[in-house]
Amino acid sequence: MGRVADKIALITGGASGIGRATAELMAQEGATVVLSDLQDAAGDEAVAAITAAGGQAQYHHHDVTDEADWKKILATVLGDHGRLDILVNNAGVGGGGVPVEEIPLELWRDTMAVNLDGVFLGVKHGVAAMKELGGVIINTSSILGVVGLPLTAAYTASKGGVRLLTKAVAIECAARGLNIRVNSVHPGFIDTPMVGGAIQRGGPARREAILRSQPTGEMGQPSDIAEGILYLASDAAKFVTGSELVIDGGYLAR
Repeated sequence: MGRVADKIALITGGASGIGRATAELMAQEGATVVLSDLQDAAGDEAVAAITAAGGQAQYHHHDVTDEADWKKILATVLGDHGRLDILVNNAGVGGGGVPVEEIPLELWRDTMAVNLDGVFLGVKHGVAAMKELGGVIINTSSILGVVGLPLTAAYTASKGGVRLLTKAVAIECAARGLNIRVNSVHPGFIDTPMVGGAIQRGGPARREAILRSQPTGEMGQPSDIAEGILYLASDAAKFVTGSELVIDGGYLAR
C-alpha cells in the first residue's frame, strides 16, 4: 500500500474502463486523483465510489481536444494542489470495421483529434506543469500502436503516433535535464465499454474472433492495465522512461 502516497494524479478518460480502474487503484495507494472526462454522470459516480472507499478524488468536465480546456484543468489542479505529480493521458476513442478507402476524412480527423492530438496537448501542458518539481507522464496506446490489424487504419495510426510521441518526449525530457519520466502502456483486448461497443457492432462472431486471437483464451480486465500504469507512476519505475509496457495476455508474442 502507499505506492503513490501523497501524489497528485490527473487521469483523463477517468469516468469508465481503464481510466476509472486506474483512478480507483491510485486512490487506494494514497494518491489524490483528479478525473477528467466528457461523461459527467459517470465521472461523478466514480468520484463518489472512490470517496466512499476512503480515497480522495475530484471530477472535471474536460475535452482533451481543446487546448483551452487543458489550460483550464491544469490551472485548477495547480491552484488546488500546488503541483502535478502524475498525468495519465488515457482518454481515447475506438473505431474500426471500415475499409481504408471508405474512411471519411472527418472520421480520420476525429480519431486523431482525440487519440493523438489529445495526448500531445496533455504532454505539452503536463511537461510545463512538471518542469519545476518533476513528475511522471503515462500515455495509453494499444497493441495496435505496435502492430496492424485489418479495418483499423485510423485507430492504429493514432495509437502508433502515441507510441513514438512518448519516446521522443521521454528522450527530450532526459536531454533537457527535466526530472520527468514518460512511458506508454499498450493494452490488448480489455473488457471495457469501448471494446464492448466494438463487439456489439460486430456481433457474436466478433467476440469469438477476439477470444480466438488471445493465447490465454480470454480478454483482460481494466484492473490488469491499472496495475501496470500504477507501476509506471510509482518510484519502483524510477529508471523506466521512453518504454512501452505491453499488457495483452500474450497477443504480441505470437
